[in-house]
Amino acid sequence: MPSSYDYAIIKIVPLVERGEFINAGVILFCRTQRFLAAQVELHEARLLALIPAICNGHGPIGQLDMPERFHWLVAPRSTIIQTSDVHCGLCSDPTQALEHLMATMVRLA
Repeated sequence: MPSSYDYAIIKIVPLVERGEFINAGVILFCRTQRFLAAQVELHEARLLALIPAICNGHGPIGQLDMPERFHWLVAPRSTIIQTSDVHCGLCSDPTQALEHLMATMVRLA
């Protein structure tokens, strides 16, 4: 039985004033399967590595429950690391959905 999920694309915005960005990862939340995870493509960026850590429950923000963590991660920001609007979908396996989003929205190669 498919479950609904919410996701947002993690974006790197080098010059906020110009509005240009590079897709760097995906955050996916599936409430019914108690799944919250993120993948990032630019592993050398220390700040990007914090996003999957928060999803996995690390740090003070990681102590929030899953819906609160997801909403904290996707809250609008005007910094170099931003997220897209939240979108939704249906899946049977959230891990596969996350990988599919990475392949189609981030890697594109």
